[in-house]
Amino acid sequence: MAVDLPLPAHVAAGVRIAWRPVRPPYGPRQESAAGRRAASAALAAAGAAASVVTRHADGRPCFPPGFAGSISHTDRLAVAVVFPGAVGVGVDIEDAVISPRVARFVLRERERRTLLVPGAGFTSRELFAAKEAAFKALYGPETQGELLFWRVELSRSGDALEASYRGVRVPVWVRSETDLSLAVALRTCPHGPAAMPF
Repeated sequence: MAVDLPLPAHVAAGVRIAWRPVRPPYGPRQESAAGRRAASAALAAAGAAASVVTRHADGRPCFPPGFAGSISHTDRLAVAVVFPGAVGVGVDIEDAVISPRVARFVLRERERRTLLVPGAGFTSRELFAAKEAAFKALYGPETQGELLFWRVELSRSGDALEASYRGVRVPVWVRSETDLSLAVALRTCPHGPAAMPF
């Protein structure tokens, strides 16, 4: 099962998303392999000459130069997102139930008051996924070792969310199906085009 994420046209034109199933016996090795297969497919769709994703020393996936990407998986499904030319990309898929206790830990009081109230349009699982995707997009040399995903601040920005950490802002789009939530965050080049509009 894949989640269709409607993105603004100017974003959708560059983003490549690939889904792959996790093969039995459904363990960490199979989840990682499915993530690498999804990443290879997304890189190929983005026009990358190399489609192999290696690992940084800290375990994060290392995409080829010029192709920012991210991988996420559950125990049955993996997804990868590639956006050529971006500084950072984050993706997260969640199929777990986020308990009220976890939501209180991960979400700040203001986030719970504005984004998790009836009529706000978001679930705890979507906001958890949004923070995780934003963390991946924001993680870099300037935040290494100090950025924890629950420190990312979320707010609404039109049809999307905006995530921020120490003045750096990234748009985050979320979408859910019955048993799965998907979040994608994009950090564009600060010295390239203007900040990505929402």
